[in-house]
Amino acid sequence: MGAFLYREKRFFALAIAMIVAVGTAAFITIGRQEDPTITNLFATVITPYPGADPARVEALVTEKIEEELREIEEIEEIRSTSRTGISVISVELSQFIADSEIEQAWSEVRDALADAAVNLPPGVPEPDFDNDRTSAYTAISAIVARDGRDVPATVLGRYGELLQDRLRGVGGTKTVRLFGAPEEEVLVEVDPLRLVSIGLTVDAVAAAIADADAKVEAGRVRGASDDYLIEVTGEIDSLDRIRAVVLRRGAEGPLVRVGDVATVQRAVRSPVETKAFADGSRAVVVAARMEPDRQVDAWMARVRDTLEAFEAELPAGLEHRLLFDQSTYTADRLGTLAQNLAIGVGLVVTVLFVTLGWRAALVVALMLPLTSLLSLAVLQRLGVPIHQMSVTGLIVALGLLVDAAIVMTDEIRRRIASGMARAQALAAASRRLAVPLAASTATTVFAFMPMAVLPGPAGDFVGSIATAVIVMLVVSLLLALTVTPAMAGFLLPRGDLAPAWWRNGARSGLLGRVFAGSLDLALRHRALGILAALVLPLIGFAAFPTLTAQFFPGVERDQFYVQMKLPDGASLAETEAAVTAADAILRAEGEIRNVHWFLGESAPAFYYNMTADQDGVPSFAEALVTTRTEAAAEAMVPRLQAALDRGLPQAQVIVRDLVQGPPVAAPVEIRIVGPDLETLRLLGEEVRRMMAATPEVTHTRATLLGGAPKLVFDLDEDRVRLAGL
Repeated sequence: MGAFLYREKRFFALAIAMIVAVGTAAFITIGRQEDPTITNLFATVITPYPGADPARVEALVTEKIEEELREIEEIEEIRSTSRTGISVISVELSQFIADSEIEQAWSEVRDALADAAVNLPPGVPEPDFDNDRTSAYTAISAIVARDGRDVPATVLGRYGELLQDRLRGVGGTKTVRLFGAPEEEVLVEVDPLRLVSIGLTVDAVAAAIADADAKVEAGRVRGASDDYLIEVTGEIDSLDRIRAVVLRRGAEGPLVRVGDVATVQRAVRSPVETKAFADGSRAVVVAARMEPDRQVDAWMARVRDTLEAFEAELPAGLEHRLLFDQSTYTADRLGTLAQNLAIGVGLVVTVLFVTLGWRAALVVALMLPLTSLLSLAVLQRLGVPIHQMSVTGLIVALGLLVDAAIVMTDEIRRRIASGMARAQALAAASRRLAVPLAASTATTVFAFMPMAVLPGPAGDFVGSIATAVIVMLVVSLLLALTVTPAMAGFLLPRGDLAPAWWRNGARSGLLGRVFAGSLDLALRHRALGILAALVLPLIGFAAFPTLTAQFFPGVERDQFYVQMKLPDGASLAETEAAVTAADAILRAEGEIRNVHWFLGESAPAFYYNMTADQDGVPSFAEALVTTRTEAAAEAMVPRLQAALDRGLPQAQVIVRDLVQGPPVAAPVEIRIVGPDLETLRLLGEEVRRMMAATPEVTHTRATLLGGAPKLVFDLDEDRVRLAGL
């Protein structure tokens, strides 16, 4: 094929043009993001049961839902937490499930939840299913009061909802969620003295308001030619409508309305379940996530236009702040990787120029962009976007893909120098090297294949490295057998030219003679050569135990996060007081630029493997921290951990830096299984104390605790009835 392209120059030009066109189109349109997209195998099921203690939540809600979920064979693990007033169930699908079957599995989970809802106690709503908690948010914004003004939280919430609707309309947006938004409610505050004077109860008032709210059809009139829907006016749409609801009408007394015995007002639901603070100011945070495999820079440009238009409409007392922009980190990460790639290409071309001459170096140098462009087109067809792992694979493959081009170019150059005609040299070199090059490529491809087919989140993370390497090696082999020979035929010098180092490469001299002698010695004494070749690998294996055992490395980034957990039963107000103390400790560090706190729920993730599993927990808080430099973040984490432990003895505080890899709750987890909860609690506490005594352990946490304190009224039913209660 190489000789054919050399003879038919038009086909050669057409092949080059097609590679450049397809590769350039792929380079412009391929997805660009910071990190790989983790396959969504995780979901959370949240079911509130207001007023119920953990035991009742477990027996009446959690167990009923788990029974239905256990019938689904695609589920690998079910973990549940039953707290006062809420059930939280985490579902994980099997890592070996096919991508095409994931949505079907989630559909089965939704059906199971609908079946379980039928058997839940009265007053318990249908379970809330959420399978969109993986990966980081692409942009995080906050609505805050300007210059410390006193703005009601409800106003912040309304403008947060407005921004949420605007961001949902941006093309490529997958999900937008509010954090720290207060829930509004209409509060009917009854005067008990007035209520008693007319012989009514609070339940009667509530029932009257509910009956007055006509939201559904009252009936239907069907005739021979017409069909009419019957509606009753009076739907509750204002506070005055509630005040006008009639409580009593008749001859026994005057007309009594709700407004006569109660005050009706719009208020924030109390107690508040969540709060958010942006650099110390009360805020409503809006977090938006881009759809996977999109171009984060292009998407973020549309988001900025939307934010500018939104800011122009804000009243004078409100301010919008962009807390996090993933596109800046993506640009820095990919820019660094592209710089490393350019350095690698420069080194390869320089070495080839010195050793093979400028013409041979030019042949190999031209093959590098052609291979990269064609590889990008293939990666796009395979659904692999450009991110840190796929670009890392391209860098890894750089040193491998040039081998085929170098070997082919050198073989053709040697044959031309011996006086062989160019077309004949191209054909002979291609025939001679086709099988060896294919074999060497196949061995490397098979070596990376286990990583490429690795299932689960770990495979999603590292698999793109292997995929990029495999694609580039296969493409480089294809071009080495087709385009490289033709290009070498056009560019390599004639064999009758006077030798010069810049034309034919520098001579090896003494170093070359030593190398040739070592090869001759190894071939004459094969056993000695094999033993000498094994020296370095054996030294490497012997030094392996001295290396740090860490599967995924840390992240050089100017961000980290802080998790705070107070004892169960702590109120949101107590958590806020602890957050204020922790915030003061954090801001004492001069290298910290921003601190954003989220109380009562997990913070919006600014990194792809952060977990969001704290819902409705008033004793929990999480902070997103940004420092001035990457080095400052790395040095600050252990120092802040010690300072927060000293300053907040009533809370468990964990300062967590960012690491690569799939999400994990903790580096070490121990699970104890048994039928008795009290025995499990005691064993868990014993294991926790043993782990806490280990010097290298920072903090330990047991999931089964003694429970939050509560007040129990042990009533005598007979006496209660005698008292008329």
